[in-house]
Amino acid sequence: MSLLHLPHHDGSPSYVSDEAPDLGDTVTVRMRTSAADPVDAVWLRTTYDAEPVFHPTTSTAEGDAVWWSAELPVHNPVTHYRFLVVRGVEQEWLTGAGLVAHDVPDSADFRLAAFPAAPDWGRDAVVYQVFPDRFARSAAADEREHPDWALPAGWDDEVAFEPDDPRTPMQLFGGDLDGITEHLDHVAEVGADVLYTTPVFPGESNHRYNATTFTDVDPLLGGDEAYDRLSTAVHERGWRILGDLTTNHTGDTHEWFLAAVDGHDDPHRSFYSFADDGTYACWMGHGTLPKINHANLDVRHAMVEGPDSVVGRWLRPPFDVDGWRIDVANMTGRLGALDVAHEVARAVRATAADLREDPWVIGEHNHDATGDVDGDGWHGTMNYSGFSWPVWSWLRDPSSPARPFGRPVPVPRRDGAAVVDTFRAWQGTLGWRATSNSWNILGSHDSARIRTVVGGDAGVHRVAAGLQFTLPGVPMVFAGDEIGLEGVTGEDARRTMPWHRRDAWDTRTLTTYADLARLRRDHPALRRGGLRWAHVEADTIAYLRELPAQSVLVVARRAAGGAFTLPLGAGRHLLGSEPGGGDLVVGTDGIEVPASDGPRVDLWSLATE
Repeated sequence: MSLLHLPHHDGSPSYVSDEAPDLGDTVTVRMRTSAADPVDAVWLRTTYDAEPVFHPTTSTAEGDAVWWSAELPVHNPVTHYRFLVVRGVEQEWLTGAGLVAHDVPDSADFRLAAFPAAPDWGRDAVVYQVFPDRFARSAAADEREHPDWALPAGWDDEVAFEPDDPRTPMQLFGGDLDGITEHLDHVAEVGADVLYTTPVFPGESNHRYNATTFTDVDPLLGGDEAYDRLSTAVHERGWRILGDLTTNHTGDTHEWFLAAVDGHDDPHRSFYSFADDGTYACWMGHGTLPKINHANLDVRHAMVEGPDSVVGRWLRPPFDVDGWRIDVANMTGRLGALDVAHEVARAVRATAADLREDPWVIGEHNHDATGDVDGDGWHGTMNYSGFSWPVWSWLRDPSSPARPFGRPVPVPRRDGAAVVDTFRAWQGTLGWRATSNSWNILGSHDSARIRTVVGGDAGVHRVAAGLQFTLPGVPMVFAGDEIGLEGVTGEDARRTMPWHRRDAWDTRTLTTYADLARLRRDHPALRRGGLRWAHVEADTIAYLRELPAQSVLVVARRAAGGAFTLPLGAGRHLLGSEPGGGDLVVGTDGIEVPASDGPRVDLWSLATE
């Protein structure tokens, strides 16, 4: 089913004259329709102080397209707008979630945010995530004594991952920061230019999300000096480095919490939420993770506000991080009737902006981040709902046991039309700018591996990678995905990198990741272009990434499929995840996209109009 005839608008430069306006500016916005579509009029509807206001548009014909333009006043910090499309007595709304023939709430309206944009380096990045204990060991790791809580493991030992296995958080494989530094050439080979590590604070677990302090680097990882070496090496390559901070909770052995437990009059007691009987709020019932009380201004000052806070300290030398991934950002500052999440997010971003010229702040959110990412808090989110789960549902092998966080059953397998509807819905609610700055993740240290999701099929895995690098958003690669590592759950996904067993690597998939990263860097349309759905059927999804001077056609297939025609110009073949795939030649009805005998993803650079 071809989709190119549908009315279209998004937040890209082809449709919006300024993606990051100031309050009080006027922005030109445009909507595109097909010249064959009998549209009589288009009105731009915005909300001026929450009151609906309609602005007329002017139309201009350009080839097979008609452009409808209007002036949009940026009157509120977040300005919502939509288009009313009139054909005779028929009316439709075009919102961020697509075209509808009935009245719908404003939640999926297009929007412009009058706040500073995320840094260009973040939006243009390829992020590489490392779980330090499982990535690489330096020689110095052999000389370190193991703490009492740890269960030392050999590099090739199996990972304990069953929920009731007490070994799961205690297995220590001994990866350290110098090990990461020694393997930055591999990160370069993948094509990444931002290194993101999970927490490096001391903590009585291999994941270190139960920090005992936020002031130092865990000696098991090499201490502050090793982080300095890693940060310096990353920056010498012209890359960036992101820290990982849990603003929602500490460990129960954290110095603040120990002081709070020991002294009812200790000022740290108000850093947490204690009941009269001595019990306390914690993350998801885990007593080892006491929840921080951000209603308390002292803890907010210690954690997120100002240069001497935890957030501020790590943005300065010797750590010198370029920004933060905030763990459990969705729950931070929220507890029952209390909700100061936005204040915390704003504080983190403001502190970062005061200390660095162009910091990047991403919030973890594995559900609906609507409203959390279109203001002056998180620049974007780890986009599980808007990217990971729809990709999983399209590409999942029916026998795969993988399932999203908290879901009692595996993710369902859905066809292309349902998946495109899902992408549209989430792009509509998150907004274009937040979607473009959020992370496209096929998996992480908290989820199953994509190779396991697709039932071990390397070809389908490469299709997933194609979607990750070409849909709006920033690709985040979890270390090991690029060589085909597997994992049934998040804990199982934390397998060690087999540096000494390169014969076990899927080097063809590694090459695909590298090629996709290169193309994304070489073609601004893949980083900044709009998204126009072109064709969808059960096993095939095709879309355009468009800028005024450049367009790229992406065709992803999860299975064999026939040829189809699109009303587009000639295309030069850029990449095929499998052998074959030539240039696209213009025929009577446009270009014919060739048939495929199996899963594959192809990219073509199209001639501009």
